[in-house]
Amino acid sequence: MDSLTHIALGACMGEAFAGKTVGKKAMLWGALAQSLPDIDFVAGTWLHTSDELLAHRGFTHSFLFCFLAAPIMAFFAERWHRPHNISFRKWWLFFGAAIFIHVFIDAFNNYGVGWFEPFSHQRISFNSVYVADPFLSVWPAIALAALLVLKRTNQRRRFWWAFGLALPALYLLYSLNNKRIIDTELKNSLQKQNISYTKYFSTPAPLQNWLWFVVAGTDSGYNVGYRSLYDKTENIHFTYFLRKDSLLTTVKNTKEVKQLVRFSQDFYTVEKWNDTVVFNDLRFGQIIGWQKPENHFVFHYFLDYPEANGIVVQRGRFAEWDKEVFRNFLRRIRGE
Repeated sequence: MDSLTHIALGACMGEAFAGKTVGKKAMLWGALAQSLPDIDFVAGTWLHTSDELLAHRGFTHSFLFCFLAAPIMAFFAERWHRPHNISFRKWWLFFGAAIFIHVFIDAFNNYGVGWFEPFSHQRISFNSVYVADPFLSVWPAIALAALLVLKRTNQRRRFWWAFGLALPALYLLYSLNNKRIIDTELKNSLQKQNISYTKYFSTPAPLQNWLWFVVAGTDSGYNVGYRSLYDKTENIHFTYFLRKDSLLTTVKNTKEVKQLVRFSQDFYTVEKWNDTVVFNDLRFGQIIGWQKPENHFVFHYFLDYPEANGIVVQRGRFAEWDKEVFRNFLRRIRGE
């Protein structure tokens, strides 16, 4: 999730835990704990891009990190606020819960989270919420604004921290149900069109949870398309992309390519753009693919020009967007 969502959720958790005891400082502790796992962003200042992709949401998003970081934060918080009636154990449980919620909800995105690092490099992804979804973030943001304005003794504070935690939880459940519907329709469409596949995935298109990007295929190539919850047609229109592993023949054993394949969870294609080989991670969707079904993928990594990959995850997210694209996007969400 985006940083602002984590901060707002953490503030609501802090208010729920110790707002009456330590006042609005509890919100600050909660926001800090919720933000702590993203400290891994500093790795980008010295790591190669392919290393950084795996470092982000790696160890600092693991259960082991939760276990190690929570007592350290509890140690400082318990001493900072003396005298108080909150035991060290309760501080520990609070910080453990706040950090755990961060690494748990990050798994709803498509990036992947290393819950079991360093013992296993498996990445967990539920693929049910876009990384920045305003329909998820708005509720804790409203709650945070209310908590900042209301006085410490105001009885309405309890309502607002509960509001800021309950609505996002319901939205996450809603997203999982939407994913179940989309996955069922995807499988049905593949069967009716006699399309063979060995693996598939679905993930929301940008900024919402009603239009989904779907992929299914084999190690030879992938059928890619979009499906709205409001589509009236039974079949999904697919565009086929060859995987083209042969373009990696001379570099497939390099550390860089092995890391990219691992990061992509084996959903990738390879292309040749002019004088460079390009590695596409399909999980991040296409650049306005609902409008241009043969367009480039958001995540495209230049193997021959690694210095050009500094913002590889971000650079294609909203490329080519303008007012007309946005209008078409809204129409496609409505199933038009």
